[in-house]
Amino acid sequence: MKFNILFLLNKAKTNSKGKSPLKVRITFRKKRKEFSTGLCIKPNNWNSKQQTVEPPEPDAELQNTQLSLIKTKLSQAFLFLQVKGSEFDVDDIYKQYKGETPKKEFGVIEVYNLHSDRIKKLVGIDIKEVTYSKYIESGRHLKSFINHKFKSKDIKLKTLKSSFLEHYEYYLKTEKKFQQSTLNKAIQRFRKVIKYAVSEDYLDKDPFILYKAKRVKKKVLFLSPEQLKKLEKTEFKIKRVEQIRDMFVFCCYTGLGFTEMKSLKKKDIALGFDGELWLTVNRSKTNRSYKVPLLPKAQKINKKYDVDDSIYVFPSISNPNFNAYLKEIADIVGIEFNLTHHIARKTFASTVLLYNNVPIEVVSKLLGHSKIQTTQDSYGKIVEKRISIEMKKIKGK
Repeated sequence: MKFNILFLLNKAKTNSKGKSPLKVRITFRKKRKEFSTGLCIKPNNWNSKQQTVEPPEPDAELQNTQLSLIKTKLSQAFLFLQVKGSEFDVDDIYKQYKGETPKKEFGVIEVYNLHSDRIKKLVGIDIKEVTYSKYIESGRHLKSFINHKFKSKDIKLKTLKSSFLEHYEYYLKTEKKFQQSTLNKAIQRFRKVIKYAVSEDYLDKDPFILYKAKRVKKKVLFLSPEQLKKLEKTEFKIKRVEQIRDMFVFCCYTGLGFTEMKSLKKKDIALGFDGELWLTVNRSKTNRSYKVPLLPKAQKINKKYDVDDSIYVFPSISNPNFNAYLKEIADIVGIEFNLTHHIARKTFASTVLLYNNVPIEVVSKLLGHSKIQTTQDSYGKIVEKRISIEMKKIKGK
């Protein structure tokens, strides 16, 4: 927080009377600001080391008093901004010295907190509690980065440059050890805050408008028809393990996510317009509802568990515990990759639908995707593989 004031004689602009204008330079956080004092002095009468005007300069004493006043006013401006507590820079000190009322300058963390307070009120209305929690978590990462990079609790919003996100991304990779997909989410949330700042006129324009996140293409893991069949036929001695297997297989034939499976009620399964059983899915991630026809194997599992007075189809369990059981099941069945509940949804899209020539636009509807592009991005390679298989059949003919 060191603040320096230095008076300088501009000899390059010496006038016809042999006098040079005296200017003042203020320095704060390695940034400078220069402006005129309104005084002109003969170079020989200026003591730069003592920062004083000396005789025989006319009115030397009066001029020194004026310089002292300038220095005092600048120091008071600096002290005022310090006491105020918000972030400030050298331009703010000058504006305060001139008596100007500066426009409210927001800090990056300050605006992030404003945005978080705003979306907190939307929890249970437009967003889930988990979404708000992720914003809070990303805010902590952003705060630690600013402290690490700038040695400060906050920086001014207006100082953001396009390189900020590159440095932030590097920090998340090297210091936090984040995978690309995880850090992309953190940066995505921060960019939403910046768009909010622009919309509220806290910032003139988005400094990251040209930034493009590095896309991550994950390998889509799913059970092959042989693996799914083996899983269905394997007998488990422990009832709880058998329940987990049945719940997983049910999702392989319906595409339900874990939250949707856990909250599935018996009334959500009913006869549709065609006289067949349909499943109404309330997708918590997108807050949308859609319907899925209940395939015979899913119907069989539904009947197996429709034996008590519970309003829910399946017994309650947490996601970590469910996946822990799946790890044990994978070892017994001989599935070598890490088996998680989400693989059931992938299996439904791939093995059950796409491998059976269901058009991708229908697959998109049955997965509850809001855009077909989402389905294409995730399952495009599987569609290509299916096309390749069909083309080989034609070649054989």
